[in-house]
Amino acid sequence: MKENAVTYELLHVDKNSGARRGVIHTPHGDIQTPVFMPVGTQATVKAMTPEELKEMVHAEIILGNTYHLFLRPGHELIKEAGGLHKFMNWDRPILTDSGGFQVFSLGQAGLRKITEDGVEFRSYLDGSKHFMGPEESIEVQQALGSDIMMCFDECCPYPSDYKYTEKSMEMTTRWAKRCKDSWTNENQALFGIIQGGFYEDLREKSAKDLIEMDFPGYAIGGISVGEPKSEFLKMLYYTTPLMPENKPRYLMGVGSPDYLIEAALAGIDMCDCVLPTRIARHGTAMISTGKVVIKNAKYEHDFTQLDPECDCYTCKNYTRAYIRHLMINKEILGIRLLSIHNLRFLTKLMDKVRIEIENDNLLNFRDDFYKKYGYTKEN
Repeated sequence: MKENAVTYELLHVDKNSGARRGVIHTPHGDIQTPVFMPVGTQATVKAMTPEELKEMVHAEIILGNTYHLFLRPGHELIKEAGGLHKFMNWDRPILTDSGGFQVFSLGQAGLRKITEDGVEFRSYLDGSKHFMGPEESIEVQQALGSDIMMCFDECCPYPSDYKYTEKSMEMTTRWAKRCKDSWTNENQALFGIIQGGFYEDLREKSAKDLIEMDFPGYAIGGISVGEPKSEFLKMLYYTTPLMPENKPRYLMGVGSPDYLIEAALAGIDMCDCVLPTRIARHGTAMISTGKVVIKNAKYEHDFTQLDPECDCYTCKNYTRAYIRHLMINKEILGIRLLSIHNLRFLTKLMDKVRIEIENDNLLNFRDDFYKKYGYTKEN
């Protein structure tokens, strides 16, 4: 391979916490880190246009979902359109996941079978049979044309015993080698995913074996999968220092404010989650003092803005009473306004996190945020 298409530049390390401030350089632009990445599962961040993501949310990178785009409209159609960037009219960086987590989720419904070759699964749409392994995942992601691709992996459920987790981790490592062997597009980067469940020695072995393969970046997979927060934090703070300092570090599937701050404190550069748009569809907003369930009757006559400290389009123009009216009456605009707000809340939070790192103050910021938001270190 030629020089990596995606590189990391370290700008500052918080001397009190070790949190890092940096920039990830990609073919479609730079990403200021630590960063929260909105998820565009089916070539769209739900309820949002790409223009709104740029102008209202200030998103620098979004995710696409390999599993869903493989099923429909199909990667060949997206390739025919000129790739995912052109297909969805997004000119900034895109990361595509491998499809592994979605395939893992199908196990709970008895819709998949894992072998050394890959995973045979049934479509959640129509029950049709499909197969995806490392080679197929890379083929799909290269057709999509994302800036960052992810290795195909197995995500162990929580809890899993040591023997199963070890076997799964070793297979994920073998799959990573096959992914790298299949990777041919030098304009895309491929990240390895560290697995190993909640066993420190397995995490350490996974990281060591993947680092020897010399990927352009690395992710932590298989945490934030239903375990207690104490277990999450223990494995996060153990695994992150195992990752190379000169490459991007990605924590998969994290989007609550406390987890984002803890990830930054641990030295993570990138996080993603469907949380902000998912809870918006159910009428919940994240604000500076906690959460607002806007359908509650107490907001019927509340003509204040959603969050007095927010600079988003929603907060500048609409009241809680109006948004409640929209949600009670199932108006699409209500979901859109809450989605804009929740996404901007998280991107603005990460703006603040980056500033606090530069000021060597992220630990104090974390403590002040927790107190104001109503968090404890346990919840």
